Amino acid sequence: MAKSDPNRILRRLPIVVGGLGAVLLLINRLLTPDITDSQARADVLGVILSGVLILTGLLWQQVQPQLPDAVELIGEEGFVLAPDLPERIKIELAWASHLLLTNTVTRSLVVFYQGQVLLRRGILSTKSEVTIGPILKRVLETQKPVYLVNLKVYPGKIEFDYLPENTQGIICQPIGNKGVLILGANAPRSYTKQDENWIAGIADKLAVTLGEVMGNE
Repeated sequence: MAKSDPNRILRRLPIVVGGLGAVLLLINRLLTPDITDSQARADVLGVILSGVLILTGLLWQQVQPQLPDAVELIGEEGFVLAPDLPERIKIELAWASHLLLTNTVTRSLVVFYQGQVLLRRGILSTKSEVTIGPILKRVLETQKPVYLVNLKVYPGKIEFDYLPENTQGIICQPIGNKGVLILGANAPRSYTKQDENWIAGIADKLAVTLGEVMGNE
């Protein structure tokens, strides 16, 4: 179910106040039999102020960014680690996933490394296996991230069936040359450039730790 924009009322407030002020000025003018010079000047100022408020509201509609509609992802919340992982890896994965889920718009994430799923956390799909499709293959080969800003417009979204079925946006961030950090958001176009930099930094940290501990396996 989509969530409403919390700033919607704030953006419309100047238009409502300006329009109400203009209506009240008109009513007052119609009901006043004799208009004095001072009242005429006050009416002019009131009309100008109402016009400024309405114009401000219209500008706010265009200038202030509206938050994209968010949905409740379909699935159960969980935290699943691959069996027999070294304790250091478990701690690193738990730390990294907690930061991503609490500091970005990520609601579901998967760590795929050396052909196996090391971690699934957040809202989980019923499918746990990761099948490498064209998008994931490109990320592994080029070691460059891919950001699908609005998943429903991409035909290739079917390869991400291990994420909740109504995931709205996805980032596939390489973990060195052996893995991918896959993050799902509950709203389209919701990752900022700062989020992308943050995700890249955490993926680089994971690459170092995973390479040191699992590099010789």
